[in-house]
Amino acid sequence: MPTKKQKSTKKVVVESIVTLSFFSAIGILLWQSSGELFFLINFGYIGLAAAIGELLFGLLPREKKVIGRKFSQLMIGVYMLGVLGFLGRENMQIEGFFFYLLAGTFSGPVLHYLIAKIGGTFLFGRGWCSWACWTTMVMDFFPWMKPRQGRLKHLGALRYVHFAIALALVLLLWFVYEMKDFDKHSVIELNWLIIGNLFYFAVAIILTVVLKDNRAFCKYMCPIPVLMKFGSRFSIWKIKIEPEKCTECRLCETNCPMNVQLLSYMKNNQRVHSSECIACQQCVNVCPEEAVNYTKGFDSGFKDFLHYRND
Repeated sequence: MPTKKQKSTKKVVVESIVTLSFFSAIGILLWQSSGELFFLINFGYIGLAAAIGELLFGLLPREKKVIGRKFSQLMIGVYMLGVLGFLGRENMQIEGFFFYLLAGTFSGPVLHYLIAKIGGTFLFGRGWCSWACWTTMVMDFFPWMKPRQGRLKHLGALRYVHFAIALALVLLLWFVYEMKDFDKHSVIELNWLIIGNLFYFAVAIILTVVLKDNRAFCKYMCPIPVLMKFGSRFSIWKIKIEPEKCTECRLCETNCPMNVQLLSYMKNNQRVHSSECIACQQCVNVCPEEAVNYTKGFDSGFKDFLHYRND
């Protein structure tokens, strides 16, 4: 008879293979439909990085599981920003997505956003934010992954302002200045990517240090969650707390980098529907009773239970 540990190891290996197969299938489909071998290599690499990270996360002891997530984050983040962005000279920022979408060109930025940051949210929620984002891959090396205080109320509105400004700028350049050949100016794309990321990293570092919170940029300034929030509500994979095991020690909540009130969902007999959950699974790692799990199912909810300062 296989032991519980052997069964767990087998499950982790199988799930890693499924992850690799999922991304590889996308790559094969796009390769066959377009004739571009790049798609097979691109999605094969991303799938392999995600699968290895998932495997490490599943097999390493609790205190070292974060290594698996950071491995995936670094491998995918460096590839997306360094190879596709700087070397490929494609603007992987949200403005590049808007430009290519208006042009009807299904290039790297459009595929990336449609698959990872919109469509993918219906499967993995905002898992991109913790397992692949190139901005937070740097922020996660700062020492404040466990925020000491709650969120700053209403400051998250800046994300929507940032999103609106980015969209308005693209629409202005497209319709007023008729900059409709953006994809033909690789130098402009590269400069936009460099300037945009310098701005992102500068703001992210300042917010992180001032607020002592590695996820401050994610909570208050990043425009990408505006695209991800809706799909994440219906995500197949979500955090679930088993009430019969939970002792309400609140370790899961105090270690949540996004300040989600996890126990509120348990008390409502729900999985965690919060659109602020980034599927980092830190809550799973720290639970001494193994009451917190990352589960699959079909449900949805539109209530965000979050910890705010002075509440």
